[in-house]
Amino acid sequence: MSEEWVEIFVTYDAVEADIIKNLLESGGISVVLRSSKVSPYPVNIGKMGEVKILVKVEDKDSAEKIIRGEEDKA
Repeated sequence: MSEEWVEIFVTYDAVEADIIKNLLESGGISVVLRSSKVSPYPVNIGKMGEVKILVKVEDKDSAEKIIRGEEDKA
């Protein structure tokens, strides 16, 4: 198994990032959120406001399908 992570989505909304993270994790996909925000200072301008959603390389296609709402209906 690879430990390489790839970015699949960028948002400026921490709540949206948490929703996507929970959605992917409920599908069995490991997720890492990366942000340059400094907790006591809620700056959300430009790159400082980005929240990047990363998944393992092998989960990239599945994660993108889930985000688009195309996950397999079993």
